[in-house]
Amino acid sequence: MLKVIFILKPGKANKNGESPIFARISHNQQSIDMTTSKRISKERWQFTNNLRNVLKIEKEKVLKHALDIFELNLEKKFNELTKVDPEISLTQLKNEFTGKTKTEGTSILHLIETHNNYFQKKVNTDERSKASFQKYERSKELLTIFMKKQYGIQDISLNEISSAFIYNLESFLKYESVYKGRVGIKNNSVVKYMRMYKTACYYCIRMGLIDKNPFILYDGKLNIKNAVFLTQQELNRIENKMFTTERLERVKDTFLFSCYTGYAPVDASKLTSNNIFQDNNDALWIMTNRTKTAIRANVPVLPPTLKIISKYKDLQIGLIPQISNQKMNAYLKEIADLCGIDKNLTWYVARHTFATTVTLGNGVRIENVSSMMGHTNIKQTQHYAKVLDVNVMEDMEKLKEKYV
Repeated sequence: MLKVIFILKPGKANKNGESPIFARISHNQQSIDMTTSKRISKERWQFTNNLRNVLKIEKEKVLKHALDIFELNLEKKFNELTKVDPEISLTQLKNEFTGKTKTEGTSILHLIETHNNYFQKKVNTDERSKASFQKYERSKELLTIFMKKQYGIQDISLNEISSAFIYNLESFLKYESVYKGRVGIKNNSVVKYMRMYKTACYYCIRMGLIDKNPFILYDGKLNIKNAVFLTQQELNRIENKMFTTERLERVKDTFLFSCYTGYAPVDASKLTSNNIFQDNNDALWIMTNRTKTAIRANVPVLPPTLKIISKYKDLQIGLIPQISNQKMNAYLKEIADLCGIDKNLTWYVARHTFATTVTLGNGVRIENVSSMMGHTNIKQTQHYAKVLDVNVMEDMEKLKEKYV
């Protein structure tokens, strides 16, 4: 709850003997003072009990009304800001209320840290993934290295960021940055980092810390690559293959589970029996929020999925075996070799297979596929919307009938 009291600062009296009235704002055991731009003499302030008594002088009535309006508007602004971020600071409230939200003097690293601190809270409540937070932290690290190497500075005010700065940053990321001995970052990763800077600035605009986003100038595009997926024949080949080692058998089942549910690694590993629900038609569903997008995604349990869940029903943790992503991809390469599949299998190939072969290839509408995959918009799903030969043939067979 916000608390506002008005105080007088007699030490700053003007030549008329009037001292400034300040608002002392308190919230969550913190306080800050803010000028009201109003004045009154110390004698009248004390005589009227800080303007709390019944006032007879018209000037003091007007002054009391002005302070009431000041407090009302302050509380209104506080309520607006806490709807965006319940942890709003009093400094942010003061800056927003007084209009001191210009970009001058506000550094880019400060803004990114402000956003990342907010994002960390979402991670702590499982609204977003730890991996996404690490990428935002990495983006801050890359920006720091760039400024030091390119301009010999530790930070830069937002109003000093030009289009040259932004595209020099892009060039540095693509061709000069070094990570684990590797020079340069691929285009798609660079575009994602640049979008992270833009996102951080947009957050700070919503918080009233700045009023413009310099990264809105950036227009880099992702290179859309053909997603690797399995055909139904390849999927059957893996399903029918029996492995003598428990390690490969578990990896196979984990991979197939993702093929028939579309769950990404971070989501699949968190599933438990509490995520299984039965509807009024006795159909089973997996219901959860996607960690990456925090969007509710409900997926019906297909027979192959139920078979895998039943196989591991005695697991103490999760619906499927817990396997690290790094080991998973190494084991999948071994499975591909043993099954005669000439494709680089990863857990994400399973997600692509769900979107392409399992759902879209069997006539499931793209809107429903998008919902099950937890996408924020249909464009994300269109990346997976492969035109399969089997669908083309089925449509052409219908067309042939008209020409018989």
